[in-house]
Amino acid sequence: MKPPPFEYVAPSELDEAVAVLSEHGDEAKVLAGGQSLMPLLSFRLARPSVLVDLNRVSGLGGVALDGDVLRIGAMTRQREVERLPGLRERCPMIVEAIEQIGHVTIRNRGTVGGSLAHADPAAEWTALALGLDAELDVAGPGGTRTIAADEFFVTYYTTTLAADEVLTQVRLSIPNGRSGSCFLELARRHGDFALVGVGALLSLDGAGAVADARVALIGVADRALRAAAVEAALRGREPSDAVLAEAAEHVTEGMGGRTDVHASEEYRRHAARVLTRRALATALERARGGGELG
Repeated sequence: MKPPPFEYVAPSELDEAVAVLSEHGDEAKVLAGGQSLMPLLSFRLARPSVLVDLNRVSGLGGVALDGDVLRIGAMTRQREVERLPGLRERCPMIVEAIEQIGHVTIRNRGTVGGSLAHADPAAEWTALALGLDAELDVAGPGGTRTIAADEFFVTYYTTTLAADEVLTQVRLSIPNGRSGSCFLELARRHGDFALVGVGALLSLDGAGAVADARVALIGVADRALRAAAVEAALRGREPSDAVLAEAAEHVTEGMGGRTDVHASEEYRRHAARVLTRRALATALERARGGGELG
């Protein structure tokens, strides 16, 4: 399999990349890590006339935990985030989600920004962005702007990123205090696309009640979703096995339906309830200080 012919541009400055995208519009595609784009080119499902390679653009990499904010440059390799010292202890759902992305060789090349901009509805980074209230910085011919995660994803492989804009950085809100998190995923084989994935985060107040709850889903709709009904069913309540199980039953509200060759809508709904209950239980255990982060 060979990709269709295209012009290759490798700018060294962000302004140069934006200028090329502005000139060619929808005929241009951005190349980040290439783990999603290159297969699409090989199958000729994507046919850009111009390929804009961001790998030589300075200032788009790096990851740092700055207080309660995790700052990630768009061209940062997923493996670099996965191996950030202290991140697993601070917010295990991030590392657990990244570990589900393909295999190590893919994470060595795949970028955070590339995954988010690709917006696969089964992509782990989309759940992390929604569940951790991400802010995404983008640069275009008119300057820079910031997009909230819940406004970024539209539908299958579609975002509010304009054709002449480049994603430059993402910032994730990291919980502090008595908080625990967990990410679980169901796939046919490790490294395959998620049939269902659930990221859960619980924060407890001084009395041990749920002060905040966040649950994000992938694989169940045309984009990643926040399970608002689950979150509402938990906030302000004393968490117990019964309360978590009751809240997990709400996960299918607003989910819609998705059936394909891999799984039926009914199967996905059942799996979502099971994974949500398990993820919440692990998040609660970690919030109380008894979690195994291994």
